[in-house]
Amino acid sequence: MVQEMEVKGQRYFKGGQKKGQKRPTQDSSADGGTKRRRLDPTSVSYFRRVSERLNEGFTEEEERALFVENVLSEVKGQAALVSMDMTGSVALERLLSLASPAQVADVLAELGGETGSEFRGVSCDQCGGHVMESALRQAHRWNEESSAEEEEEEEEHCGMLEAQVTRLCGVVRENMVGFLKDPYGSHVLRTLVQVLSGSLTRDAPAAQTGKKQKKPKTEVLDFEIPVSFWWELKHLSERLMENVNVCVTNASASATLQTLLTVSHRKRPILCRKLIKGIMGYLMSLSSAPGVSPLLVFLKDPSCSHLMQTVFSFSHKAVLQDVYRSHLRTQMMHLALHPIANYTVQSLITASARLKVFLKIFDELMEGFEAILAAGHMGVVVLMVESCVHWEEKQNELLQRLLQAFHCSDPASLQVSCLPLFLSLLAYEVYYNTETAEGDALTQPVQGRLSICYHGSRLVQALAGFKDRSVLMNSLHGLGSADLLTLGTDRSGSHALQMLLTTASDKGRGKMLRKLEELYVRLACSSCGSRLLEAVWNSATVSQRQSIAEKLVPSESQLRSDQFARHIWAKFGLRNFMKRRADWQEAQTGELKKRKMFNDILQ
Repeated sequence: MVQEMEVKGQRYFKGGQKKGQKRPTQDSSADGGTKRRRLDPTSVSYFRRVSERLNEGFTEEEERALFVENVLSEVKGQAALVSMDMTGSVALERLLSLASPAQVADVLAELGGETGSEFRGVSCDQCGGHVMESALRQAHRWNEESSAEEEEEEEEHCGMLEAQVTRLCGVVRENMVGFLKDPYGSHVLRTLVQVLSGSLTRDAPAAQTGKKQKKPKTEVLDFEIPVSFWWELKHLSERLMENVNVCVTNASASATLQTLLTVSHRKRPILCRKLIKGIMGYLMSLSSAPGVSPLLVFLKDPSCSHLMQTVFSFSHKAVLQDVYRSHLRTQMMHLALHPIANYTVQSLITASARLKVFLKIFDELMEGFEAILAAGHMGVVVLMVESCVHWEEKQNELLQRLLQAFHCSDPASLQVSCLPLFLSLLAYEVYYNTETAEGDALTQPVQGRLSICYHGSRLVQALAGFKDRSVLMNSLHGLGSADLLTLGTDRSGSHALQMLLTTASDKGRGKMLRKLEELYVRLACSSCGSRLLEAVWNSATVSQRQSIAEKLVPSESQLRSDQFARHIWAKFGLRNFMKRRADWQEAQTGELKKRKMFNDILQ
């Protein structure tokens, strides 16, 4: 291969491979142990420099297009070899995201060979699978706006790419089990399913900060598809269901079927119902011990339980009622205590939260409520509480059981300690490490400061949605300034405090804000506290906002120099509050009127 690439007469690279750079080693091929062909050292160096140039970016569209065209011309004739090379595949994968539909189609045509049979070898390769996914993901660009002169040519290019995707579908149908079971081929199949449905998932780029990178959020991109793709999705679904036995037992295959259920739920609900009916029908047809539903076995299976979670999440009312009535009645406690099956119980609770079948599930789980807590399956407990937000008649019963479980129910004076206990998920005796006489309630934990955990915060947030929040609010009023500051600046605790304050009545919120007055500045200078303060501000009345502003403005220099508080200073309009109080008050009144009008429309 050439050792330099030229665009507009400029030489991008000089020399060969840089010193100190090691070429990734290639493993032997999976078939028969024979060594796969490898790119020569010059080509590996070339593609490494391609990746480096791509990292630099391009200032002009024409420059980028010429660069992509030049590199793809070097790939032509050995696309499969480049795709299955560790260095080459990385460069090609990124190039495809910049290439035109026609260029992507050309690469796919070469990867598939004359009959398309070579698609499987590339798709089931550790490196090649990523290249195939990158090529398929370009589907969302098929309907890019084009000029009148380019429109006819663009339609032809879209047809070329459509033809290659259709050709891949044929290969997948013929080798369905091979794709399903292969760890790399199954990923290509999942991407293919998304493309055929016109619903593509992708990871949003994580924020570039000095701290540890957060997991990127998943975005869903919906786009129009050719009519042929709907038929291909239908045929692929039928072929998948013919191999439902593999999907139930194999982890990679199960994930593929879950992807199909997810995209069909979004874009093809009738197909989704048909798939769920087929899956449940197959599971019910299997033999089991006399008097025992075969479904109970699959709910405890590491692979199938994930599939069942997805099935429950997308099932409609009749399916959920039938599942409970025919298979799960009297078994809910056993499943809730199981280390794997408790996750499927969580999905069932979530899916049935607004249905009457939830009341039966609730009554059954309440019989062993403390056992679920003792097992540490807090996901089940939290979802029960969240679902009870829709069932007012069950709220008091559940709250009393929680107070009893945390040993702060009787005498009534102990209930003032419930919030710290819920937040820490510790019983009264453990949290305070004491065996006090009846009626004696301690106010300080043995560790000296408020203890908060993730599920404890979620539990409090769910309880804040109940109609009667008096027990929680009384306990919140009982906390001292140090505990309130800890709660407001903690990653999990701040969400709990936010929910308690924003759902409170204006009078109750005002009473609580008076306790927080001396903490406003420290909250504003905290990443979690500033978010909490902003949420409280959005739910506060004009007079409450004025009280908050009065406590913040004396610390102007500190607030404006802090990385978090400076946003509070700007969003609250504190400069106007200092200089033009009447204008500030008028602006706040207008904003609240707009917010109320918007909320009324939503309701």
